[in-house]
Amino acid sequence: MRQTTITSFFNNQKVPTKKIVIKQNIIVEINKVKVIADDITKLKVDAIVNAAKKSLLGGGGVDGAIHRAAGLELRKECRTLNGCKTGEAKITKSYNIETVKAIIHTVGPIVYDCVTEENREKLYDCYKNSLITAVDNRLRSIAFPSISTGIYGYPKYDAAIIATQAVKDFLDDEKQSKKIDEVIFVVFGEEDEEIYKELIPNVFS
Repeated sequence: MRQTTITSFFNNQKVPTKKIVIKQNIIVEINKVKVIADDITKLKVDAIVNAAKKSLLGGGGVDGAIHRAAGLELRKECRTLNGCKTGEAKITKSYNIETVKAIIHTVGPIVYDCVTEENREKLYDCYKNSLITAVDNRLRSIAFPSISTGIYGYPKYDAAIIATQAVKDFLDDEKQSKKIDEVIFVVFGEEDEEIYKELIPNVFS
């Protein structure tokens, strides 16, 4: 996957004709895709995705929030997984997060000075491999945070383009799409909301 492909795809989109539903904490909803401003640990879905560190043993941001909500048993299970490479995904039980069936852990790329092609590919893989893991475990709904956009330094708009493109590519595969009922992007803050309100209609209409 190359940046030129993503950019050309985004630039060639037509103005959407489908109705966009906006209600309560749902920012945008089109077909199987939703954008929600909420606490990811309180959503009722089959799987939530944790933007984890390579050790899988917890950290700051959404990683810390998920570990705190799930409890110490999550950390114990994560110790048995021998970490996770950037772009890969691993699955655990949800423990004290009773509204979900499983937690899928993925490690996003760290951006130091500028976004590289490898950064783009690894971020794309985070979403793709999380979706594959969900399908392989018969989990039909999945919620993503904005992977790598916190302390890992990935520019929010660029990351959202990768995220939405990865999900679209997955849902465009009819065989895979039949196994997923709902994909949620969980956003935090007005900037994220505005980015996804712009992108979702262009990508998924």
